[in-house]
Amino acid sequence: MNFEGKDILSTENMTKEEILEILRVSAKMEELCKTRHVSDLLADKVVAVLFLEPSTRTRLSFETAVKRLGAKAITVADAKTSSTAKGETLADTALTVEGYVDCIVVRQPQIGGAKVMADAVKIPVINGGDGAGQHPTQALLDLYTILKERGTLEGLKVAMAGDLKYGRTVHSLTYALAPFTPKEYIFCAPDALQMPEHIVADMKKKGIPCKVTASVEEALQADVLYMTRIQKERFSDVAEYEKLKGSFILSRQLVEKGKKGITIMHPLPRVDEITTDVDELPNAAYFRQAHNGVFVRMALLALVMGRA
Repeated sequence: MNFEGKDILSTENMTKEEILEILRVSAKMEELCKTRHVSDLLADKVVAVLFLEPSTRTRLSFETAVKRLGAKAITVADAKTSSTAKGETLADTALTVEGYVDCIVVRQPQIGGAKVMADAVKIPVINGGDGAGQHPTQALLDLYTILKERGTLEGLKVAMAGDLKYGRTVHSLTYALAPFTPKEYIFCAPDALQMPEHIVADMKKKGIPCKVTASVEEALQADVLYMTRIQKERFSDVAEYEKLKGSFILSRQLVEKGKKGITIMHPLPRVDEITTDVDELPNAAYFRQAHNGVFVRMALLALVMGRA
């Protein structure tokens, strides 16, 4: 399966075979990282890591992935230091950066912005998050985490809770897991933050049962519970955020009343939606999940540059 030169913009149209190939290469990269060895696989490559929205895990794991593969990174870590702050279009930014590098990783706040950049250039573009749209590399590392934690991706009951309206991580995960025939999706959120109707409709067309609820207790009957924070930065009305921000708080006491062995995930950062006493549970996977990002992003960089 050839990924060379391809963009990674969304999980919406990824096939099961493509996902499994990415996860297979990710496992190889994890083995490489266990030795703390820096590969020379991409020693002749330069990668632009353009982060025009705040990030810790995605940016640092991409930069780590670049370094582990022996490549060089050039980085923009603050939108204020980029010419987009002067009004430069994303397409013009991409056309400029194309002359410097072999691959672009970008996070920016416009839904579809990564595609605008990808359409403008001939080198591969990897979407590190486009506003409230998609976050494909997060979804792929989520699948890798589920596979490691549960031993399978097939036939699982998966609950997603919190901000499902603006949460690009859950949008991407819903599509990425769909080829593995989930037993059921449970979408757990206040009405104002529920999963977009078109996504629910897409899942039902694929034959996946979907339950829409506001009950965390119901969500805790799944095999996997994927928590998300209420994202203040996505709200135009601060009063609306203040009203919803404490909607769901997952405590150890609640988890222990749920399905035995349920895997707890979160894309991080958390604010107050998972209490710290949950961290001690062996099925709390969110920090392992964050660490898995390096392996998956190494795999994607190697694949799109034809070196996997």
